[in-house]
Amino acid sequence: MVRKKKDVKGELIYGIHPVVEVLKAKRRKIISIYTTKPVPKQWREIEKEMPKYPIPIQYVSRDVLANMAGTTDHQGVVAWVQLFPFRKKAFEPEKQPFVIMLDSIKDPRNLGAILRSAYCTGASGVIMTTRNSAPLNAVAIKSSAGLAEHLEIQQVSSAQEGLQMLSQLKYGIYLAMLNGKDATKQSYETPLCIVIGNEAIGISKSLSKFGTPITLPQKTADVSYNASVAAGILLFMIGTKHQLI
Repeated sequence: MVRKKKDVKGELIYGIHPVVEVLKAKRRKIISIYTTKPVPKQWREIEKEMPKYPIPIQYVSRDVLANMAGTTDHQGVVAWVQLFPFRKKAFEPEKQPFVIMLDSIKDPRNLGAILRSAYCTGASGVIMTTRNSAPLNAVAIKSSAGLAEHLEIQQVSSAQEGLQMLSQLKYGIYLAMLNGKDATKQSYETPLCIVIGNEAIGISKSLSKFGTPITLPQKTADVSYNASVAAGILLFMIGTKHQLI
């Protein structure tokens, strides 16, 4: 009796750094790689990290890669990889004392930039809302320079669900909002969670009951920082305070 091969669930990523970081992180398997002939100049970076198990490599044109990736920003490499290993259980304050929650971030490039900053500043984990949010797709992975591969990322349906969970776990919650306390003068004690809201409307005022609203000083009150920039500043402040960088 011939056994049928199981369908391998996976997703596409593209770019040199995303593929390199998948290989370095060793959390999900690369099923196949598509590249050009001759190979891109940075192919050696991928070659250095290649595992012992064989990875099928297929050589195609740049137009085929662009069609697969949906962009010309593929750097000559597209890979079919196992699905991202999202964290299933809640974060533990003792083991993950510094987390960031992203509430309805719409732009996958913003998402990727925040994940890159989270990794660089020593954040223990990330919570993403799935409702009205950008998915952790190839664009977000590329924008994180592949560093999302090293992060513990949990998904929740809504900010309220995530904040209720964090409150029960005794995390101190700081919400990046307008008209909050001066973020540069705030004392941040672990375990803590920084919450970054949607690019257009930010965090709902109704959620302020879960923690302390904080605001980054700015030149005038009628503008605000980009979500990923605000996240980067706050993550850096806390990362340096707790000597995580």
